[in-house]
Amino acid sequence: MSYLFRINGSFSASGPVLWILLFFFSVQGVTQNAVARDTTTTMWQDFTYDMGNVFQGIGFAYSRPVYWSQDDFIPIGVTAGGTLLLFAFDDNINNGLEKHKEEVPNIILEYGYYAGAPQNNYGLTGAVYLTGLFTRNEKLRRTGVLLISSATATGFLQQLSKSLVGRARPGAGFGKDHFRPFGGSPAYRSFPSGHAVLTFTNAHIIAKQFDSPWVKAGIYTVGVIPGITRIYDQAHWASDVFLSWAMSYFVVEAIDLYLDRKYSKKYNDSRNNSTGSLDFSFNGNMLGVIYTFQ
Repeated sequence: MSYLFRINGSFSASGPVLWILLFFFSVQGVTQNAVARDTTTTMWQDFTYDMGNVFQGIGFAYSRPVYWSQDDFIPIGVTAGGTLLLFAFDDNINNGLEKHKEEVPNIILEYGYYAGAPQNNYGLTGAVYLTGLFTRNEKLRRTGVLLISSATATGFLQQLSKSLVGRARPGAGFGKDHFRPFGGSPAYRSFPSGHAVLTFTNAHIIAKQFDSPWVKAGIYTVGVIPGITRIYDQAHWASDVFLSWAMSYFVVEAIDLYLDRKYSKKYNDSRNNSTGSLDFSFNGNMLGVIYTFQ
């Protein structure tokens, strides 16, 4: 059984609206799937269970370094190497992008700023979770739990790191290697990027809902735009943004691993028992979104 949603003509969307559209398409079919509904518990029991998993998931992610094996240090080493490489070219990258800022459409820059704002992020993640709670949909509830816990875990880490490291923002004019730990001033809160952390966290979680590499690529593209626009705005260095994306990835993967133990509905690529597929089509001025139940 298939459902086709069409959007005719053209439109512009701010950051929150664009994320809401992505979430709508990713969960539209799921929320209508009766198989995914669970009415064996009360809504209050579901809520308390989920909130417990939010805090336990955060704790699980923070405790992972204690259990790292030798193989786990390979991606950590690659991340550190990539960050150091970008650090070496931070001035060149930021200066090069800043020179071409006028060529970037304002809607892209505005999206980058508003999509990463914490109030917009939590408004969206809360809406996703409540939709799953009220429709009694475990898969959507789990997605909301993953969104809320990942955003909270990464948000706390990036705020702590900003204060502890005290790296000067590009716009401050001190250069890439100027640091003032616990500087307090907004000019010394470049590392890492909160906008990049929150939006890539969302993108990685949404992308998990799909099998198509093309759809995943589109979602990740939407997710990395805010981090790049922050470089254009001279608010962060390229190395800040890269490490922010890596932080988001590792935290989401850790919490998702924990949630595999707590929920029967899974959507991880390697353990996915798909109940349907979603595809996009384009013809002239019409965008079509097709969700097929299996």
